[in-house]
Amino acid sequence: MAGRKYEKHIVTKFAPGLALPEFRGKPGEPTERSHFMMWLGDGVVKGSPYVEAVWLWPAAADPKGGFPQHVHGHDEIIGFFGTDTSKVLELGGEIEFWLEDERYLLTRSCLIYVPGGMKHCPIVFRRIERPIFHFLMTLGEYDSV
Repeated sequence: MAGRKYEKHIVTKFAPGLALPEFRGKPGEPTERSHFMMWLGDGVVKGSPYVEAVWLWPAAADPKGGFPQHVHGHDEIIGFFGTDTSKVLELGGEIEFWLEDERYLLTRSCLIYVPGGMKHCPIVFRRIERPIFHFLMTLGEYDSV
């Protein structure tokens, strides 16, 4: 019996073949800091935008380090979501996030729109009290950091 025509559009497991920066760990394997759960991109579903979903554990907090400042040619949406179901807008931690030369201290669940060409980051996970769900999506053709 052949597969259904559109089942490839529903991704339920980590797709192999993704090369991740070392700080993210091995694709699909949890670490003490995070679990890079799933990704979507042209290599998974032809023509799809790049999307990633990551659980951040309390051990990811490191006030001395973080993802460095960079710029892309594409627009990007970055999200951080708290996991206390009785207070869903509370992040349950503190994340330092930069847009150009402006520093923001995130303490609430949020979505961040980064237009193509805008410098963004570093991201510094200052404090994580309980798991934080991280979501990233590119708009337009993906170009890496």
